[in-house]
Amino acid sequence: DAQTLYKAMKGLGTDEQAIIDVLTKRSNMQRQQIAKSFKGQFGKDLIESLKSELSGNFERLIVALMYSPFKYDAKELYDAMKGVGTSEGVIIEILASRTKAQIKEIIKAYKEEYGSDLEEDIKSETSGYFEQILVCLLQGERDNATLYVDTALALQDAEVLSNALFEEYQKLAGKSIEDSIKSETHGSLEDAMLAIVKCTRNVHCYFAERLYHALKGAGTHDGTLIRVIVSRSEVDLNLIKAEFKRIAGKSLSSMILVSKI
Repeated sequence: DAQTLYKAMKGLGTDEQAIIDVLTKRSNMQRQQIAKSFKGQFGKDLIESLKSELSGNFERLIVALMYSPFKYDAKELYDAMKGVGTSEGVIIEILASRTKAQIKEIIKAYKEEYGSDLEEDIKSETSGYFEQILVCLLQGERDNATLYVDTALALQDAEVLSNALFEEYQKLAGKSIEDSIKSETHGSLEDAMLAIVKCTRNVHCYFAERLYHALKGAGTHDGTLIRVIVSRSEVDLNLIKAEFKRIAGKSLSSMILVSKI
């Protein structure tokens, strides 16, 4: 595999099909082994070699496939915060959908790769209740979600946050927890809280909606498509695809084929 990739990038032009055939038909663990073999045989970093030969969304996708899962999440968080402005949507998506154990590994990978503390970086890039909710997610003060809702809800531990709780809340409040969030909050805080509720109810549906909106919005949000498909490919992508078909009425692959990616 390492030799096939080397030949695909050697000389004039790049054999992109050969790169696709090798990397998309291997597991992430196998791709890490290929990278080690590539370095050992040719003395070159495979990711850097791919970056120098590829461009655009194809480069972005292939390079994403080469990161281990936690390093990839760390990279996406770092990229979301560097430069002018902060991509709150990326931070929300990753922190709201990962488990406590996964977040611990992401924090560790972030420190190893970028030499800084993820929590401190998030604090420096965000503020107010939005900052507080992200810090709660980072600190693992829940298994699947921790929720703030202004006066309507106190801070809750996720061990009791379940669909049963949401149903009980609706009986007491006379409206859904989502409607309460929408009426009490706005902006990034609203987005974060709705994401947490969606991930608690059905994480596959949450990702299916992310993909659907990425394909249906004004302009295709290529970053979201790449991140969700790559990060969930060995986790639950088949379940996400099933939810996508239920929501969209057509398959994910068919919508990607007709989109302008």
